[in-house]
Amino acid sequence: MDVKNILAHCDHPLLKQESTWAQIKEVCDDGLKYGCASLCIPASFVKQAADYVGNELKICTVIGFPNGYSTTAVKVFETEDAIRNGADEVDIVLNVGRMLTGEYDEAANEVEVIRTEMDDDVVLKVIIESGALKTPELIRKASLLSMLAGADFVKTSTGKI
Repeated sequence: MDVKNILAHCDHPLLKQESTWAQIKEVCDDGLKYGCASLCIPASFVKQAADYVGNELKICTVIGFPNGYSTTAVKVFETEDAIRNGADEVDIVLNVGRMLTGEYDEAANEVEVIRTEMDDDVVLKVIIESGALKTPELIRKASLLSMLAGADFVKTSTGKI
Protein backbone atom coordinates (compact mmCIF):
# COMPACT_ATOMS: atom_id res chain seq x y z
CA MET A 1 0.00 0.00 0.00
CA ASP A 2 1.43 3.38 -0.96
CA VAL A 3 1.24 6.64 0.99
CA LYS A 4 -1.46 8.15 -1.25
CA ASN A 5 -3.69 5.13 -0.64
CA ILE A 6 -3.17 5.43 3.12
CA LEU A 7 -3.89 9.18 3.15
CA ALA A 8 -7.12 8.58 1.24
CA HIS A 9 -8.36 7.02 4.49
CA CYS A 10 -7.07 9.71 6.88
CA ASP A 11 -8.55 12.97 8.14
CA HIS A 12 -6.16 15.90 7.95
CA PRO A 13 -6.84 18.01 11.07
CA LEU A 14 -5.98 21.49 12.25
CA LEU A 15 -7.89 22.20 15.45
CA LYS A 16 -5.61 24.51 17.41
CA GLN A 17 -7.26 27.46 19.12
CA GLU A 18 -4.90 29.86 17.38
CA SER A 19 -5.67 28.54 13.87
CA THR A 20 -5.94 31.26 11.25
CA TRP A 21 -7.47 31.22 7.79
CA ALA A 22 -3.97 31.24 6.27
CA GLN A 23 -3.14 28.05 8.20
CA ILE A 24 -6.47 26.42 7.35
CA LYS A 25 -5.89 27.28 3.68
CA GLU A 26 -2.49 25.52 3.84
CA VAL A 27 -4.18 22.44 5.30
CA CYS A 28 -6.76 22.62 2.49
CA ASP A 29 -3.98 22.75 -0.08
CA ASP A 30 -2.18 19.82 1.56
CA GLY A 31 -5.39 17.80 1.74
CA LEU A 32 -6.01 18.41 -1.94
CA LYS A 33 -2.41 17.70 -2.92
CA TYR A 34 -2.15 14.44 -0.96
CA GLY A 35 -5.70 13.20 -1.48
CA CYS A 36 -6.75 13.04 2.18
CA ALA A 37 -10.15 11.65 3.10
CA SER A 38 -11.21 14.96 4.68
CA LEU A 39 -10.09 18.09 6.46
CA CYS A 40 -11.07 18.37 10.11
CA ILE A 41 -11.14 22.03 11.08
CA PRO A 42 -12.82 24.41 13.54
CA ALA A 43 -16.46 25.16 12.75
CA SER A 44 -15.71 28.86 12.28
CA PHE A 45 -13.75 28.02 9.12
CA VAL A 46 -16.11 25.42 7.58
CA LYS A 47 -17.88 27.75 5.14
CA GLN A 48 -14.68 29.39 3.97
CA ALA A 49 -12.93 26.03 3.52
CA ALA A 50 -15.93 24.45 1.79
CA ASP A 51 -16.06 27.35 -0.66
CA TYR A 52 -12.30 27.12 -1.20
CA VAL A 53 -12.08 23.37 -1.94
CA GLY A 54 -15.46 22.98 -3.63
CA ASN A 55 -16.32 19.33 -4.08
CA GLU A 56 -12.67 18.27 -4.28
CA LEU A 57 -12.27 17.48 -0.57
CA LYS A 58 -14.66 16.64 2.25
CA ILE A 59 -14.88 19.09 5.13
CA CYS A 60 -15.24 17.83 8.69
CA THR A 61 -15.64 19.71 11.94
CA VAL A 62 -15.87 18.83 15.60
CA ILE A 63 -18.95 19.18 17.78
CA GLY A 64 -18.72 19.54 21.55
CA PHE A 65 -14.95 19.78 21.19
CA PRO A 66 -12.87 19.02 23.15
CA ASN A 67 -14.80 18.15 26.31
CA GLY A 68 -18.08 16.69 25.07
CA TYR A 69 -20.13 18.00 27.96
CA SER A 70 -22.28 20.49 26.02
CA THR A 71 -26.00 19.81 26.17
CA THR A 72 -27.59 17.74 23.44
CA ALA A 73 -29.44 20.83 22.20
CA VAL A 74 -26.17 22.73 21.80
CA LYS A 75 -24.56 19.80 19.96
CA VAL A 76 -27.59 19.57 17.65
CA PHE A 77 -27.36 23.31 16.92
CA GLU A 78 -23.61 23.07 16.26
CA THR A 79 -24.20 20.10 13.94
CA GLU A 80 -26.96 21.81 11.96
CA ASP A 81 -24.91 25.00 11.66
CA ALA A 82 -21.84 23.11 10.47
CA ILE A 83 -23.85 21.23 7.84
CA ARG A 84 -25.49 24.45 6.60
CA ASN A 85 -22.00 25.90 6.23
CA GLY A 86 -20.79 22.98 4.13
CA ALA A 87 -19.56 20.26 6.50
CA ASP A 88 -19.72 16.79 4.94
CA GLU A 89 -18.73 15.10 8.19
CA VAL A 90 -19.05 15.86 11.89
CA ASP A 91 -17.08 14.43 14.77
CA ILE A 92 -19.01 14.67 18.02
CA VAL A 93 -17.38 14.19 21.39
CA LEU A 94 -19.33 11.70 23.49
CA ASN A 95 -20.32 12.83 26.96
CA VAL A 96 -17.68 10.93 28.93
CA GLY A 97 -19.18 11.93 32.29
CA ARG A 98 -22.40 10.15 31.39
CA MET A 99 -20.45 7.02 30.49
CA LEU A 100 -18.41 7.13 33.70
CA THR A 101 -21.53 7.42 35.85
CA GLY A 102 -23.38 4.62 34.07
CA GLU A 103 -25.82 6.91 32.25
CA TYR A 104 -25.38 4.88 29.08
CA ASP A 105 -28.86 5.51 27.68
CA GLU A 106 -28.36 9.27 27.96
CA ALA A 107 -24.98 9.11 26.19
CA ALA A 108 -26.36 6.93 23.41
CA ASN A 109 -29.53 9.01 23.10
CA GLU A 110 -27.44 12.10 22.41
CA VAL A 111 -25.75 10.36 19.47
CA GLU A 112 -29.09 9.11 18.19
CA VAL A 113 -30.72 12.56 18.40
CA ILE A 114 -27.84 14.13 16.48
CA ARG A 115 -27.94 11.37 13.85
CA THR A 116 -31.67 11.92 13.26
CA GLU A 117 -31.06 15.63 12.66
CA MET A 118 -28.58 14.88 9.86
CA ASP A 119 -29.02 13.81 6.27
CA ASP A 120 -27.89 10.25 5.62
CA ASP A 121 -25.08 11.44 3.35
CA VAL A 122 -23.39 13.36 6.19
CA VAL A 123 -20.85 11.18 8.00
CA LEU A 124 -21.16 11.02 11.79
CA LYS A 125 -18.07 10.09 13.79
CA VAL A 126 -18.18 9.79 17.57
CA ILE A 127 -15.06 10.51 19.62
CA ILE A 128 -15.26 8.38 22.77
CA GLU A 129 -12.19 9.69 24.66
CA SER A 130 -10.87 6.22 25.40
CA GLY A 131 -8.17 7.59 27.70
CA ALA A 132 -10.79 9.08 29.99
CA LEU A 133 -12.98 5.97 29.93
CA LYS A 134 -10.01 3.99 31.25
CA THR A 135 -11.26 0.39 31.13
CA PRO A 136 -11.49 -1.83 28.06
CA GLU A 137 -15.06 -2.73 29.05
CA LEU A 138 -16.20 0.90 29.12
CA ILE A 139 -14.38 1.65 25.86
CA ARG A 140 -16.16 -1.30 24.20
CA LYS A 141 -19.51 -0.20 25.65
CA ALA A 142 -19.07 3.40 24.43
CA SER A 143 -18.07 2.16 20.97
CA LEU A 144 -20.97 -0.24 20.69
CA LEU A 145 -23.52 2.27 22.00
CA SER A 146 -22.24 4.87 19.53
CA MET A 147 -22.52 2.50 16.59
CA LEU A 148 -26.00 1.31 17.62
CA ALA A 149 -27.09 4.94 17.98
CA GLY A 150 -26.11 5.71 14.39
CA ALA A 151 -22.42 6.58 14.29
CA ASP A 152 -20.68 5.77 11.03
CA PHE A 153 -17.29 5.63 12.77
CA VAL A 154 -15.91 5.68 16.29
CA LYS A 155 -12.71 7.56 17.07
CA THR A 156 -10.55 7.08 20.14
CA SER A 157 -9.61 10.57 21.27
CA THR A 158 -9.58 14.31 20.65
CA GLY A 159 -5.95 14.34 21.73
CA LYS A 160 -6.87 16.81 24.46
CA ILE A 161 -7.25 14.33 27.34
